[in-house]
Amino acid sequence: MRSGSSNFSRAQVPWGLDLAAAWSWRFLVIVAAGYVILWTINRFALIAFPLAVALLLAALVSPMVRAARNVGVPRGLGSIFGVLLTVGVVGMLLTFAGQQVVNGTKELAGEVVKGLEKIRAWLRDGPLNASDSQINDYIGQVQAAITEWSKSGALSQAADLGTAIGNVTAGFFIVLFAMYFFLADGERIWTWIVRLAPRAARQHVDSSGRVAWVSLTQFVRATVIVALVDSVGVMLVAWWLDVPLVLALGVLVFLGAFVPMIGATVAGAVAVLVALVDQGPLTALFMLIGVIVVQQIEGNVLQPFLMGRFVSVHPLGVIVAIAAGLLTAGVAGALVAVPLVAAINAVVVHLAGKAEADEIAVTDAEEELLEPDEPDPGESGPRASGPDAPAPTAPEPAAPAEETR
Repeated sequence: MRSGSSNFSRAQVPWGLDLAAAWSWRFLVIVAAGYVILWTINRFALIAFPLAVALLLAALVSPMVRAARNVGVPRGLGSIFGVLLTVGVVGMLLTFAGQQVVNGTKELAGEVVKGLEKIRAWLRDGPLNASDSQINDYIGQVQAAITEWSKSGALSQAADLGTAIGNVTAGFFIVLFAMYFFLADGERIWTWIVRLAPRAARQHVDSSGRVAWVSLTQFVRATVIVALVDSVGVMLVAWWLDVPLVLALGVLVFLGAFVPMIGATVAGAVAVLVALVDQGPLTALFMLIGVIVVQQIEGNVLQPFLMGRFVSVHPLGVIVAIAAGLLTAGVAGALVAVPLVAAINAVVVHLAGKAEADEIAVTDAEEELLEPDEPDPGESGPRASGPDAPAPTAPEPAAPAEETR
């Protein structure tokens, strides 16, 4: 049995157990640190989530601000324009979608009533053969339960609604101000963060942060393009099938695409449900086929082409990240989880490649030390030998190799 070569207290501990214990306590420390970080973020979610949204929006708008600065526009003015443009686009989309929902509510409500009447007729004339009195009793029980639930929770619902409105308002202003400062003073903010690290690690911290920012920028751009293609595709299918609320469905699909794999699926299910209520099962089937085709084009063509090597995250990693985000911070956590994992993945790949390059450089330096000195071809005559000959001097070791040893 192999034993460790440390002090007497560890002399009888098997080497494998010693190694496993060393890995175990380090792993536990990492897990504990991660738990503390997640708990802190969840505790201050009212601040953390708006900052994360502002960072994502800044990553999307930063190329435009940089282009404006290259043509002579001051960075502060370009940042203000980027913030206003973002607010205007989001507000316009929500306004148009809201107007269409309001205009189509009456028509959709009538279709819902017709659908309920069809269900009632099926219950009466179908295999269940339920009587009108039984159906009315069931409907009355459901209505009574809903009424009782709404009365019992009216005050708490009103309080929760007021709290939610206050949180959304505060988060909106945090997003605006944070986005502006990320765009206008992002470089100075990052320089201050890098200075907090030890001097020996500042170069690695700086390069890792810039790689993470590039990955985040690529992810946001690709996600916006994918979301736009998804929404246009679903809107075209809905328009061709004469399904109502076309623009509202497009906005829902666009916003849902920012939660990969899950958001687009939920938005597509809503589109199929609207088609089922308004047009019937056959139209809903065609709508389902159209949604599946659009999502297959997105997943197999657009995402591999647009994401590239900067945000290459395995689908299993995406699912685990979304699940962890949902458990940690709900929908907000699911929205932020995938770009966070993409940035971490890019940093890990960057540091691993940097470590491999440093190891290769050290190996080359050691090989140069082991190579014998070749005689200078310009020298003439034999070298001096004997006791009077000068002693050969060993080459001085290179600094990187000495430090590595």
